Amino acid sequence: MKVSCITRHAISNYGSLLQAYATQRAVESLGHEFEIMDYVPACEDVSQQVRTLLSTKPSWNGNPLKKSVYRLLMEPETRVAGKRFARERSQLLKMSPHYASLEELKANPPKADVYMTGSDQVWGPISSGAYDLSYALEFAPEGARRISYAASFGKKNIPDSVRPRFLEDLRAYEAVFVREDAAREQLASWGIEAGQVVDPTLLLDGEAWRRMAAPAPKGEYILVYQIHSDPTVGQYAVKVAKKLGLPLIRISASLHQASREGKFKWLPTLAEFLSYVDNAACLVTDSFHGTAFAINLNTPLVEVLPKNGTSSRNVSILRLTDLTDRVLQNLDDVELASKQIDFGRVNDVMGAEREKSLAQLKSMIEE
Repeated sequence: MKVSCITRHAISNYGSLLQAYATQRAVESLGHEFEIMDYVPACEDVSQQVRTLLSTKPSWNGNPLKKSVYRLLMEPETRVAGKRFARERSQLLKMSPHYASLEELKANPPKADVYMTGSDQVWGPISSGAYDLSYALEFAPEGARRISYAASFGKKNIPDSVRPRFLEDLRAYEAVFVREDAAREQLASWGIEAGQVVDPTLLLDGEAWRRMAAPAPKGEYILVYQIHSDPTVGQYAVKVAKKLGLPLIRISASLHQASREGKFKWLPTLAEFLSYVDNAACLVTDSFHGTAFAINLNTPLVEVLPKNGTSSRNVSILRLTDLTDRVLQNLDDVELASKQIDFGRVNDVMGAEREKSLAQLKSMIEE
C-alpha cells in the first residue's frame, strides 16, 4: 500500500526534518511504500522566509530603515540554513514532486492509497500566521482514505473564520491520532474522536538514532538547544555550567543566537545535532524535540517551558514519562540539573508507548 504524507518537513529545524524521516522509517518498517509530499507553502520557501517573518513584525516592517537592516542581517543566514537542510532532506526523504499551494495540490494530488497528515504543528498557523487547509487534506480526492499520525495544533485557538471549514475537513478522516493530550481534548470538545500516539521521533529508539550520529564531541559539556527567545534558558544554563565546572555549548540553525550565552556552534549537521544531544552532561532546552531526543537518548535535561502558548506539547511528553519535575521553577535551582533520572523506568514507559503507537499506525493504514 502507498502512503503519501503531508507534514512540516521543510523548515530549517532539526525536529521538523527528523520527525518526517522517522515517520518514513516507521511506515516502511510495516511493509508499505511511503512518500513525503514535498509541499512547501510559497511563503515558507527559502527565498520568501525573511519577507514572511517581516510581515509578522510590524515594528520592523513599518520602518524602511529597520526593514532593510533586518533583511540584511537575516537573508544570508536564512539562505545558508535553507540550503543545508534542503541537502539533508534530499538525502533522507523520499519525496513527491514539489507543490507550493493548496490549488496545486487540488489540481494534481499525489497518487496514493492512503493520505496521511503527519506530525509537528501541522494544524497550527504557518509562518505567515495563516492556517493552511492543505494540512487538513482538503485536496485529497473524493472518497480517498485520510488519516493523521501525531498531528499537533501548537496553539489551541483556531480562528472562527477558519474553524468550520477546518472541522469539516477533519470529519472526513477515517482515523485521527494526535501527539498531545491537549490536542485530543480540544478535538473532543468539537465532537471529533481522536487517539493519542507518541511523536514519530520516539518510534525509533535511542540506539537507532545513535547509529545516525556523528562521533562524540571531546570532553564533557552542558548543552543549550533553544527555539524561543526567553533569556531564562541561557541564564540558567550559565549557572549550571558554572556550578558543575563544565563548558557551555549552544547549538542552533539560527546565526543570531551567536550573541547568546555559550560557545556557539552554528548549523550542525543532523548527525552532529544527534551527537551533541546524546553526549551532553545535561541539556537545557525549551524545545519539544530537544526534550524528546533527550528522553530517547537518556540525556539528563532541564525544561524551560516556552511562554508563547505552545508549552502543552512539552508538558505532554514530560507527563507521559513522569518527568514533570524536570521543569524549571526557580532560576537558582541549579541542583535540578544534577538530579538523577531513572532512565530504566523511562525506557520501559517509552518501549511500551512505542509498541502501542506502531500498532495504531499499522491498524490505521491497513484497515
